[in-house]
Amino acid sequence: MTRPTVLVAGSLHHDIMVEADHLPRRDETAIGRRWYPKFGGKGGNQAVAVARAGADCRMLGAVGDDAFGTYLRAGLQAGGVDDRFVATLPDVGSGMSVAILDAAGDYAATIVSGANLRIDAAAVQNPAVWQDVGLLILQNEVAEAMNLAAATEGKRRGVRTLLNAAPARALPDAFVALVDILVVNAVEAEMMGAGAVVDLASAAAATRLLSDRFGSVIVTAGSLGLAAMTPDDGVFTLAAEKVQAVSSHGAGDAFVGTLGAGLARGIPFRAAVEAASRAAARHVSGGS
Repeated sequence: MTRPTVLVAGSLHHDIMVEADHLPRRDETAIGRRWYPKFGGKGGNQAVAVARAGADCRMLGAVGDDAFGTYLRAGLQAGGVDDRFVATLPDVGSGMSVAILDAAGDYAATIVSGANLRIDAAAVQNPAVWQDVGLLILQNEVAEAMNLAAATEGKRRGVRTLLNAAPARALPDAFVALVDILVVNAVEAEMMGAGAVVDLASAAAATRLLSDRFGSVIVTAGSLGLAAMTPDDGVFTLAAEKVQAVSSHGAGDAFVGTLGAGLARGIPFRAAVEAASRAAARHVSGGS
């Protein structure tokens, strides 16, 4: 029996991680303890998380013809992700980022998108890209035209679209109409006009406001937990598991990938959200 397949159309970044006692302030030169490379990009992280959670995953994206691109493709393959539709572009560098982690596990990052902004939107017309696909996952680290093309083709094929609207940006109405499930964190929810999220009650209020445009909505609030709303389940909140934080970097991607795998496998929405929350908690605590 064919396992459900999740298609992730999105970003790949070669992350350079720097550990320091604190995040530097403006004009400050902080002293770091060590640095190391890490496979990343919201798209890549979410694709690997999908595969880890038990669903087949296919990646649509692009890397440069450089050492970073080789590293990123190897990361997808090691994570069990089908990389046949990741293009190698000869005239642009691969996406990369520099992220600084402080002693408390918080981080700040700067990305250089590179090849991620050059993904060929026409690639979504290839029928092989959609073979056995039951869910499409998108993020905002690629060009708007790419997301619109993927979601349009997904809708035509009857495939649900999950959008992790990170980083936050204005979304055209034509694209919003194609999104079935929206996942945002507290900052992104506020930037999208849902008001400040300071507790689970305000997270729940944010889901109600955003559901006017998106239908099913999840607002994650870090160590507080999350709120979610669907037409079938209404609004519900879920407190975060109490764990010893090692790093929050990538926790949102672990959540989205696990959620997507669960939904593609036919798990009920609330159960899929609960599984995703547990996966994010494991990630924060340094587990896989």
